Amino acid sequence: MEFFRDSNIDWLSKKWLFLGFSLIFSVAGVLSMLFWHHIPVGIDFKGGTQVRVSFPQQPNEDHLRTAMDRAGIHDASIQRLNGANGYEAVITLPETSDSNSDSARATVVKALATNYTDSASRVEDAYTVGPTAGKQLTRQAGWAILWSLLGMLAYLWFRFEFIYGAAAVIAVFHDTLITIGAFSLTNQEITLTVIAAILTLVGYSMNDTIVVFDRIRENLQLMRRATLSEVVNKSINQTLSRTLLTSGLTFLTVLALYLFGGEVLHGFSFALVIGILIGTYSSIAVAAPMLVAYTDWRTSRGKSSGLQTGRKATA
Repeated sequence: MEFFRDSNIDWLSKKWLFLGFSLIFSVAGVLSMLFWHHIPVGIDFKGGTQVRVSFPQQPNEDHLRTAMDRAGIHDASIQRLNGANGYEAVITLPETSDSNSDSARATVVKALATNYTDSASRVEDAYTVGPTAGKQLTRQAGWAILWSLLGMLAYLWFRFEFIYGAAAVIAVFHDTLITIGAFSLTNQEITLTVIAAILTLVGYSMNDTIVVFDRIRENLQLMRRATLSEVVNKSINQTLSRTLLTSGLTFLTVLALYLFGGEVLHGFSFALVIGILIGTYSSIAVAAPMLVAYTDWRTSRGKSSGLQTGRKATA
C-alpha cells in the first residue's frame, strides 16, 4: 500500500524553510526553559508531597489556595481534574525536612475542615518523594537519555559510518529538545512517565531515520552518476509512503490516548503526540540534509565525500 507513487519532491530545496521551523521551536523552548516556566518537573524529581482530594462538586482553586495559605502552606500547587468518583484536585505541597504522606494528609484534612465549606471532601491518596530520592531520579533519568543516545551512535557508526550516526543522534537530540520545550511552553510537569515516553521516542525516531539512511546507502550504489542531493531526494521520496503510514497510524493511536486516556496518562501521551510529529519531520528534514551539508563541507575542502556503500542495515 502506497500513498505516493513516483513522488518527486525536492526536499533539499526546502532546507532553509525546515531550518527556520526547527530554530523557531527550539529557541522558543530553550527561552521558556531558561527564563519563563523553566523545566516544570514533578515531585518525582524535585521532591515534595502530592495529595489527591475528591469533591462532590467542582472545587474552586482560589478557595483551595486560600485554605492552604491559612493552614500555613504558602507554595502549594493545585490542579483540578475529573476523577472516577466525581471531581478531584491534586494539591502538591513543597518539600520540607519533615515531609511525609501522613503529615501532609493530616495538614490538608485540617485545612479543608477549618477553611473550606464543603465537608464532604475527602483525601483519596497521598504520595511523598524526599529530596534525596528526587535528585537520584533526576540523575538516573539524565544518564538514561545520554546512554541511549551514545548507544545508538555506536550502533550506527558500526552499521553505517560515523557521519550517519552523528546526523541521527543530532536529529534525535533536536526531537528531545523540542518535546521538552513543549512541556515548558505549556507549563506541564515532567514526570517519570514522561521520561519513559521520551526514551520511547528516541528509539522510534531513530528507527525512522535508519530506514531513510539505509535507502540512501543503497541508492549511492545504484545511482553512481547522480549527485548526493539527487540520491537523498530520491531516497526520501521512496520511503515517504512507509514513513507516513507507520507514523500516521501510531500518531492516531497516541492522539486517542491523549484525548481519552485521562489525566494520569496526559503527560505521557502529550510527549508521544509531540515526539512522533517532530520525529517524523526530523527524519526527513533534519537528519538526511545533514549528510548533504557534511559532504558539501568536505568537498569545499578538497576532500572526498566520505560516504561509502556497505552492507545493508536492518531497521
